[in-house]
Amino acid sequence: MARLGLGGCLGVVAAAALAASAHAEAAPPFAALLAAAQKSPNLAVSAAEVDAATARLRQARTWRNPEVSLEAENFGGERPYRGFDAAESTLSVSQTLELGGKRQARTAAAGFAVEQARAEQRQAGVDFAARLALAYGEAEAADARVTQLQEAVSAAEADARVARLLVENGREAQLRGLQAAAEAQAARASLSEAVAAREAAFARLTAVAGTGETYDALSESLLTRSPAASSAAADVDTPAVLASLAARNAAASRVDVERRQATPDVTVSAGVRRYGDDDATAFIAGVSAPLPLFDRNRGATDAARAELRAADARLQQARLEAAADLAAARAQSRSATSRVEAAQASEAAAAEAYRLARIGYEAGRLPLLELSAARRALAAARTATIDARLARLRAEAEIARLTGRTPFGA
Repeated sequence: MARLGLGGCLGVVAAAALAASAHAEAAPPFAALLAAAQKSPNLAVSAAEVDAATARLRQARTWRNPEVSLEAENFGGERPYRGFDAAESTLSVSQTLELGGKRQARTAAAGFAVEQARAEQRQAGVDFAARLALAYGEAEAADARVTQLQEAVSAAEADARVARLLVENGREAQLRGLQAAAEAQAARASLSEAVAAREAAFARLTAVAGTGETYDALSESLLTRSPAASSAAADVDTPAVLASLAARNAAASRVDVERRQATPDVTVSAGVRRYGDDDATAFIAGVSAPLPLFDRNRGATDAARAELRAADARLQQARLEAAADLAAARAQSRSATSRVEAAQASEAAAAEAYRLARIGYEAGRLPLLELSAARRALAAARTATIDARLARLRAEAEIARLTGRTPFGA
């Protein structure tokens, strides 16, 4: 009765889960899902940063605005300056001219900033593709574990029924029947845990994709797909390296901008002055420039040079890490591929061993302990196959991310 009660509870849980996910749908194949996710929030940030950098480039190209001034003097005082008859008024226009190539340097720096933003956008794209592939594979693995444990529950319950019949016929001790029932109950508990893990995995896939759809199933398998062939050469121009290189170039351009700020700008002005007491008009013109006695912008220039040294160091570190990470990912891919082959062979052998053990137990030639051990070995072998395939997918996603391509040729 306890077994039936637990099974009924599991049925209620499953029915509730199905009702909660009634609005969900199967995720499309990975390539289609990746295409649909291009407008997801995960990629919107880098796209907005490119737009911002492009707008700053437009702003950097603009000229300084001229200034218009109107001045009045010699009015409203004591005689002879009472009223406005003797007032002098001046209307002038002034324009600051940037010297030393400041505008050109500023525009070049903004252009390098755009290139940096685009390089970071490309890096974000390949990072997102790898993350989506991993979420897709983890959801598939969680779904496969549920299927595996459903089969394990069915097998454990079948073994428990056989054990109960043998106990009733006096061919097994009562203890063996209780052990078989306990194993079936443990299998059902593991299934309930796997169902929860599956729901969490599909929730992560839904969140990563960011398409606005809710997924509870998959349209294709990534775990069974072989990784794409890749060159054995060390590819150091990874998206991360290219982004670091673009950041280094942008830092170098900022040094030039700050260095040119030490050159004083010149402001030229021209206008008209009217003399009220003489009822006369005259033209005025002027030139002004700051004296660079105190501020030569040396602090900002030194800071920009220090930032350039930091960018050089980050670029060098990115190249070292890219080579090491790519070599490690390729080694993990080879190891995972070998693990998959070994796990599949082991699973086939464990399945045959369990089949024979069940036949022997039902015939009374093998004890329950042998049957239970064979069933646990089969479950472990199936789990090892899923884990090995997931490890192979992780390695493929990492290699694709490091080499700047999408996983599985999507």
